[in-house]
Amino acid sequence: MESNRTHFVKDLPNKRMTVTRTFDGEPEDVWNAWSQRELLDQWWAPRPWRAETQSMDFRVGGSWVYAMVGPDNERHYARIDYITIEKPNHIYCEDYFCDEEGVRNADFPTMFWDVTLQATGMQTKVVVDIAFTEEAHIDQIIQMGFQEGFTSALNNLDEYLREGFRIRRENRSQGPRVTTYLNFPGNTEEAFLFYKSVFGTEFTGRGLQRFGDIPAEPGNPSVPDEVKNMILHVELPILGGHVLMATDAPKEMGFTLNTGNNMHVCLEPASRAETKRLFDALSEGGKVSMPLEDMFFGAYFGECTDRYGINWMFNCFAS
Repeated sequence: MESNRTHFVKDLPNKRMTVTRTFDGEPEDVWNAWSQRELLDQWWAPRPWRAETQSMDFRVGGSWVYAMVGPDNERHYARIDYITIEKPNHIYCEDYFCDEEGVRNADFPTMFWDVTLQATGMQTKVVVDIAFTEEAHIDQIIQMGFQEGFTSALNNLDEYLREGFRIRRENRSQGPRVTTYLNFPGNTEEAFLFYKSVFGTEFTGRGLQRFGDIPAEPGNPSVPDEVKNMILHVELPILGGHVLMATDAPKEMGFTLNTGNNMHVCLEPASRAETKRLFDALSEGGKVSMPLEDMFFGAYFGECTDRYGINWMFNCFAS
């Protein structure tokens, strides 16, 4: 297996730079990370900066306008115009600095990115061939910190793929299922140790996962110290293969727990399309409490209450 390191090669006579990196992930997973705004925002900026999408239209002729936001809320805007898109392995685009409205800033270099994804066993090799209009522009962006910044961003992507998509792959083998999801005010561990003793079964998955295990993400609030030891997620099979799942819902994290919102029917469909179909059907005439989106733990996730007041949770690990 290839080493997950970032390689830069400058070709000054031809006004080009090539960046190569191999990731632990399937091409489709890596493609999603390059083409979905909610995923790009999670890895594109070098820490402690974060990326914040202003608008995105991922299609030929479309564009992505985003801000690089610093720790002190300093903002620098850039725009990518998509020229060629060949899913799932090729993107050709023009990249340039701009203002918050997406208007080009001519004081900085324009780059043309040719991004290709190549499957190499269980890994994906990403090759970014960057063309410049002038040779001097290569040194200009190097002096601006491009090499260090893009390496840091690709490290973020590597971390995201290793963690999020590893969990997704682990859960794909389970197939579709229906479970019951419970919320507790801070005593999930106590309750589930009790249920474990009653049913004589063992915790599955990754056991007792805690809020302190949540990976830090740029722009996300830190987990309060008094919450870190609370339970983020736990699974316990009970009778007939049915699984109870649960989490603590601490007020410090913005939760308001009442009798009635402390239990969900949790659906784990076999595909994203089926997840969306069920979500749209069950939320029609009801209330969407969390729209479907890709989460840090690798799932396509959402929550709603149907027209009859029943709470539903959707948790899809398929790509």
